[in-house]
Amino acid sequence: MILVVGESLVDIVVRSDGRRSEHPGGSPANVAVGLGRLGHPVMLATSIGEDDRGQVVRAALERGNVRLAPLSVGPGPTSTATAWLDARGAARYDFDITWDPAGLDSVPIGPLVHTGSIAAYLGPGADAVEDLVKRAADTALVTFDPNIRPRLLDDRDAVLDRLNRLVASCGVVKVSDEDLDWLHPGIAPTVVARSWIALGAGLVVITAGARGSFAVHAAGEVHVASSTTPVIDTVGAGDSYMSGLIDAMMTTGLVGAGGSDPAAGVRGLSLSDLRSYMHHANISAAITVGRAGAEPPTREELPPIALG
Repeated sequence: MILVVGESLVDIVVRSDGRRSEHPGGSPANVAVGLGRLGHPVMLATSIGEDDRGQVVRAALERGNVRLAPLSVGPGPTSTATAWLDARGAARYDFDITWDPAGLDSVPIGPLVHTGSIAAYLGPGADAVEDLVKRAADTALVTFDPNIRPRLLDDRDAVLDRLNRLVASCGVVKVSDEDLDWLHPGIAPTVVARSWIALGAGLVVITAGARGSFAVHAAGEVHVASSTTPVIDTVGAGDSYMSGLIDAMMTTGLVGAGGSDPAAGVRGLSLSDLRSYMHHANISAAITVGRAGAEPPTREELPPIALG
């Protein structure tokens, strides 16, 4: 079973014409639903309130074939993120977040663990997430999406210190060019990616919107062009890219192929196979931006992965 660790919340979407709607969201929760819709057994360790919005989130996770880890539901309100969309569908966010998960020290760890976003930085839960990642790296492939939310972060140096510690335990890091602009302004994204490879990551994938996605790996670098799909909105696009990338690694047998080194399969990837993985992830994201809200594709909507 895949383990995803991180926040669940309700996205309050405000469109440029003033229309409002609410959708279950949260980057890690979106990734979990994306994997569940693709048929992967997945457990989400999170923090959800017992209020009405919490019930909506739990129902969406259940529909997405996501199993909740023990102690994920507790007292208090469910977190929210308000996405303000411009005329192009691009989003900026305001947050009302509480991140204090219970039970992360005993949650079962499968062959792959994914985390990131708010859960990786916001106290008090960020320390527990970091401890889990370090523990998981001994037996599982760890994937990580920094998914920076600047409105919640006021100490860049502290964020960088924690991020570097997390990257050192990760087999795969997926990061947006906007995140890198905040983390390392003025430094070329591929330069940052190569520094993360030096820290210990096996693969760094950079998503760059209309410019496509770029990967940095010990074997070299890869670029995959973006899709020409019409954009309804970009909510959940990066999360669908992440779940598509994980799906490619799972369905081709890359996960679990490393023996005593869970990231060995990633480190041994050929550039041609890596390009195929990125193309698969790009299709997943393209389907999501073509409809409103974070609605990742089902297995029937994705073509088979063609390696090489």
